[in-house]
Amino acid sequence: MTTSSTAGETPRRRVGRPIKAVLTHESIVKAALELVSGKGYDGLTMSAMAKKLGVSPSALYNHVTNKHEVLILIEDHLAAQVDVSAFDTKPWKEAVSDWAWSYRQVFAQHTPLIPIVAVLPVTDAPRTLAMYEAVSAGFRRAGFPQERIVPAIVALESFIFGSAYDATAPADIFNTGASAPSTPNFTSAVSSFEATEGGSNPDRAFGMGLDALIGGFGVFLPLSPEAEAAAHPAR
Repeated sequence: MTTSSTAGETPRRRVGRPIKAVLTHESIVKAALELVSGKGYDGLTMSAMAKKLGVSPSALYNHVTNKHEVLILIEDHLAAQVDVSAFDTKPWKEAVSDWAWSYRQVFAQHTPLIPIVAVLPVTDAPRTLAMYEAVSAGFRRAGFPQERIVPAIVALESFIFGSAYDATAPADIFNTGASAPSTPNFTSAVSSFEATEGGSNPDRAFGMGLDALIGGFGVFLPLSPEAEAAAHPAR
């Protein structure tokens, strides 16, 4: 015969199987990112994710169809971390710069995923599409030609992804070593760079390249009234 609990006491949990892990898209993404961080992209498998989540593979397949779907979730998760708010509050050049710096910071923390995420379709990634929508809207408000917006974004992304890799490069990446005598121009440039920057400075390089890209894209923007007047003074 079972004795009932005394009034006021907290009932004890019934003895039996432990409560099963509750799967969500967020927990799946978290586990996937941890696997990639620890073992690289090759370590991201459905069986490894199931093990890390403490569930059976069949339980995982009830939430995601395959690895491709997991990658889409990761793409969306990372895109949601990229700050696009400057496109609503700042001039175009500043907004593009803020977006690019934020984008680079996010992917510098997940470089093993860059080759994968960079070529994933965006069809089923609503937060990724929301990022592109905000960027495209900012370009259009600035008067950027509509047919040039996507090529501009692709060019910026190519630079951002490459720089995300560079952000984790070793400080002595350009040390010419024993080959210095046969590469005098490059070795001198490296020495001058290190003397000026105090060592490897990927942030400075990114800022320089980004300014050049944004400045170059500026030729597609309409001239301000002041610039228009200076370019075509009244006769």
